[in-house]
Amino acid sequence: MHLLTCHDDIRRKTSWHRLHIDPALLITLLLILGVGIFVLISASSFNMLVVKRQAISIAVSLMVMLTIAQIPPRYFSLIAPWLYGAGVLLLLAVLLFGETSKGAQRWLNVGLFRFQPSEIMKIAVPMTIAWLLQDKVLPLRLPALLTALALTITPCALVALQPDLDTALLIVAGGFLVIFLAGISWQLLGCLAVLALMAAPIGWLFLHDYQRQRIFTFLAPETDPLGAGYHIIQSTIAIGSGGLYGKGWLAGTQSNLQFLPERTTDFIFAVLGEELGFLGISVLLILYAYLIIRMVRISLQAQDTFTRLLAVALTFTFFIYIFVNVGMVCGVLPVMGIPLPLLSYGGTSLVTIMAGFGILMSIHTHRKLLAT
Repeated sequence: MHLLTCHDDIRRKTSWHRLHIDPALLITLLLILGVGIFVLISASSFNMLVVKRQAISIAVSLMVMLTIAQIPPRYFSLIAPWLYGAGVLLLLAVLLFGETSKGAQRWLNVGLFRFQPSEIMKIAVPMTIAWLLQDKVLPLRLPALLTALALTITPCALVALQPDLDTALLIVAGGFLVIFLAGISWQLLGCLAVLALMAAPIGWLFLHDYQRQRIFTFLAPETDPLGAGYHIIQSTIAIGSGGLYGKGWLAGTQSNLQFLPERTTDFIFAVLGEELGFLGISVLLILYAYLIIRMVRISLQAQDTFTRLLAVALTFTFFIYIFVNVGMVCGVLPVMGIPLPLLSYGGTSLVTIMAGFGILMSIHTHRKLLAT
């Protein structure tokens, strides 16, 4: 009986791998996406048009993930520079004739839909840096390092001009992580750190007024409770009022009475905290933690330098998404326009994140096929 059970488990495992699906990742993703729809219904005040659009985005993103999972990892290395080049051209197109929304020119309208090309670079940059450095002599020589830095900074600068400093920082983080993991001497790392510190005052001068105000507000939100500090104050009130068990689904006063701004996007975590309380937050964070642990395991099991660097960069970027969003909603980080992955309303960001999971599934399942 035990042998038959083991044989059935192996056969089921093989079936999953034939479809190039990691069941642990897929099930956890579906659970978090389900929580997202559940919370979005309340956050949108039962606006079923918003819920329907998000459901369509989820369906499209799942198809994108499963399609990318079928591609052998070696092809990611081949398409990396082409994807990067296309992304840079799209960013230039945004600056020339992109659509403006909420004071920022970040969107391209292609008729049937509009999208943010900056989201593509969250995958294209680490993929291209991993492709560039996969066979370089370690520690990295100066020419290779300068090339990698240029490839990272160029799209970052184009995104910052939109302006979208938050996404630009995420792109830089993904690129720099690949450079660090590829191997860099402590001397060069120290020089980069010194240069970054020297450039900080210059960077401050180029910040927009609202970006400087975000930092001042983070330090003292109570100085302008009805202006710049409103977001942080209302979100912390929402989370704190949820208590242990929450006020109940659809019973959140901060969201339903529209005190909480951006409640379907950047501050959806506050809606969850108010309505489902500490227990609801704990369940979500446990799901996120399991997802990240699984991503780390896939990264460590990658077969070659390129896939390992790419997988770690995608894992780190996903973690940064969660860390920054939860931190800003709880008032321990400045307010940034970074959505909570898999929960916040928005199509382009969701598709990009799920594409990253498709890459991870490809790396994992193709590795298993090659090993058997």
